[in-house]
Amino acid sequence: MSSVPEPRKTLDPDQVAFWLARHPDFFVGREGLLQQLAVPHPETQGAISLLERLVIDLRQRAETAESRLEHLLESARHNEAQYRRLRETLLALVAAPDRDALAQALATQLSEHFGTSAVALWCPASLSDSEPTPPQPPRQVLDQHASARLGALLDGRTSRCVKLSVSDWKCLLPHVKAPRKAGSCAITRLAEGEPLGFLLLASPDPETYRASMDTLFTEYLGDVVARLLTRLGGHE
Repeated sequence: MSSVPEPRKTLDPDQVAFWLARHPDFFVGREGLLQQLAVPHPETQGAISLLERLVIDLRQRAETAESRLEHLLESARHNEAQYRRLRETLLALVAAPDRDALAQALATQLSEHFGTSAVALWCPASLSDSEPTPPQPPRQVLDQHASARLGALLDGRTSRCVKLSVSDWKCLLPHVKAPRKAGSCAITRLAEGEPLGFLLLASPDPETYRASMDTLFTEYLGDVVARLLTRLGGHE
């Protein structure tokens, strides 16, 4: 009576990988085996030796690491440039002797360092009661109509990026020629213990200030401007 052959057992690939991982010295003294092993080429059809495949993998890892490093360096250079521009802007604002000079310095610095097309600094009438001459653009006296429009655009928020219609541009940026089509703007409410007005940054490009954009920079700038307004006699 002949015996029934046992079914042939096959090794599970995961078990082989696990075993090799636990025995990293398996190929010591078996270097010839490494040269005999062939694996699929990562980019073309056919097989290559294991050593060649390792060289390709190491090269790809090196290229990936180099790309990540270059990205980090580029981010660092960008952040440093942003810091320098912001530093120059803040120094110019702090040096402003009055509120008109503050608004003009704000518009100039934002235009030169950040490409901001138009700026308006809206302050309530109480801020200019003691001034012998009307405020100079881009500073504007905040009236009821402008306050209502700015409040509507903010929609209850402290800061916001929104589309700016041609009619709103003419109302909120009367010192700057309005574009033919709707633009966009970033608005932040100014306050230092009490409402001090609004800061408006605008562009004729509807994509410059998108609703999904972060408003941290605008809010930070608004906080600085509010404190400077207070220091320069911004409230009675």
